[in-house]
Amino acid sequence: MANDRTDVGTVDDLHASAVRMTGLDDFGDSGYLDGLGVLLSAYRSEAALTPAGSKRTRQLLRGALVSRLLSEATWRQYPAFSQAPVTRPIFVTGLPRTGTTALHRLLAADPAHQGLELWLTEVPQPRPPRDSWPSHPVYALLREAYLAHSEFNGVHHLGPDQVEECWRLLCQSMTSVSFECTAFIPSYSFWLASVDWTPAYQRHRRNLQLIGLNDPERRWVLKNPSHLFALDALLAVYPDAIVIQTHRDPRAVIGSVCSLNAVASAGWSTVFEGPVLGRAQLSLWSRGLRSFREARARHDPSHFIDVRYEDFAGDPLGTVEAIYARLGVGLSDEARAAMAALHAGSGKPSHAYDLATYGLTPADVDNAFGLRE
Repeated sequence: MANDRTDVGTVDDLHASAVRMTGLDDFGDSGYLDGLGVLLSAYRSEAALTPAGSKRTRQLLRGALVSRLLSEATWRQYPAFSQAPVTRPIFVTGLPRTGTTALHRLLAADPAHQGLELWLTEVPQPRPPRDSWPSHPVYALLREAYLAHSEFNGVHHLGPDQVEECWRLLCQSMTSVSFECTAFIPSYSFWLASVDWTPAYQRHRRNLQLIGLNDPERRWVLKNPSHLFALDALLAVYPDAIVIQTHRDPRAVIGSVCSLNAVASAGWSTVFEGPVLGRAQLSLWSRGLRSFREARARHDPSHFIDVRYEDFAGDPLGTVEAIYARLGVGLSDEARAAMAALHAGSGKPSHAYDLATYGLTPADVDNAFGLRE
């Protein structure tokens, strides 16, 4: 029965499905096909997907292809996008669960800034007037889907109008560690660690230019822990970028990120759970931090601002003020009020997690990250 399938499909299947959904057939350059092929092979031979995991994974891959088709078509529709500025963008990165989401959303609350709203990563287009968003069918569909996913919102709140991580733009190039966060696919992990991410970031920038076409004066503020893996590519494409790195004890980070990804992928696989998930995530994120440190040492220190999780948790608005001082710009009264209102109204998702659930000990984390007592 079709509902019992555990395969993800073929390259041709996924392309045909994306074409049927959109009526479009131009996927642009073929550079993404290598990554897609490696992904499909890894899902088939390593991931041990359940029928639910197969269905959801097909949706993720098809969604990336649909977004790719929409980007290509909309770039042609709005050729002026190529002249849209992306000046001194801010990238918030660091290990997951280190305050990146809260910091990103505070910075994006400044009316002088723009972030990447989740629904626009799915249907890239010049950002329309906000009061028109509820009438867009994709926006409405996403809103209902995220409202229904209450168990995940308890860990990381999502909404189509929320500024979110920009990994979905990198997925258009099939170049993203997000795939590794919901499945056991070590051959894809090995492949991704060996490729140049620059083409993926070039496409990322073109999508920002398109989405921000109607807001040329507003500064981009973006967030994604996976920037840890690709700092050289990021700065090659965004040479004037400011990178804010968050810092937190990896013991707390790994337990929390394992819990997050276990909730996100619950029931998707017969192997990506417990100790297998724990070891995979520990390997992934310790490697990412090592890669970032090595790359950061090659670049001008003026690109970077450091934020300690404890400092931000204790004084969010004070931390933001310190960031603005480093940027050399003033924090307007309007921005300060918007940030204060957001902070006052924000709930703090909470969830229980334990390293032992994922077959890990504090010593395992310390060893992976090169820490000492």
